[in-house]
Amino acid sequence: MGHWFDRNVIEPGKLPLLLALASFVLTFAITRVITRMIRAGKGPFGNITPGGVHVHHVVPGVVLSVVGGFGAVASGKHGFTAGACAVVFGMGAGLVLDEFALILHLDDVYWTEQGRQSVEVVVLTAALVLLVLGGFSPLGVNDLSDDQQQSRLGAVLTVVVNFCFVLIALFKGKARMAVVGTLVPFVALFGAVRLARPTSVWAKRFYRNRHRARSRSVLRAYHHDVRWAGPRRRFQDLIGGAPDRVPAPTPKPKP
Repeated sequence: MGHWFDRNVIEPGKLPLLLALASFVLTFAITRVITRMIRAGKGPFGNITPGGVHVHHVVPGVVLSVVGGFGAVASGKHGFTAGACAVVFGMGAGLVLDEFALILHLDDVYWTEQGRQSVEVVVLTAALVLLVLGGFSPLGVNDLSDDQQQSRLGAVLTVVVNFCFVLIALFKGKARMAVVGTLVPFVALFGAVRLARPTSVWAKRFYRNRHRARSRSVLRAYHHDVRWAGPRRRFQDLIGGAPDRVPAPTPKPKP
């Protein structure tokens, strides 16, 4: 085990990345525990409101990310400083992405349905970093043969073709496949050849006059959402907590 760790983590200079991932996941988990305790009114924790202004934890997250990021760039891949900066950066990234939905919507949507997007982004980020730690390179360059690695043209074509698949998958409304496809080429290819989501840019542009394709797209998206919406929501609730329930509007009495 020690030999494997030295050969695959220490020697390639991936220890800072591992430390950043560990601190990222741990910071997110601790932050969610604390915010759920604040929400439930338990424990000694509370919101920070100096001068009546609610300071969200994305603020210290940005500061830590900037300090850790610039420090990591300056310190290289080896040494204590590189590891320390990676930990600081991971902590900052965990705080920032925990409130990704707030940044996206420019509103405090932490405990709403929109707030689930933060959990999705954190899980996706952690998965991508794990893939990089496992040896995957962006756009599948690591899958090239020895001859292709010696040929610059082959490497460039591989990157360009896979990037086209990534863009197509993104335009078809398959954001998760597009992101994962930057590391695993066949995922991007699979997303590119499948039917687009009915609300995607691709469907609005190319399915406008293709009624059969549009109908199949709507039907497939419906079955997919029915199958996976429940498990995905339960998984998100387990990690980040269930959002607040919005009470149904009270019907107005008829005059």
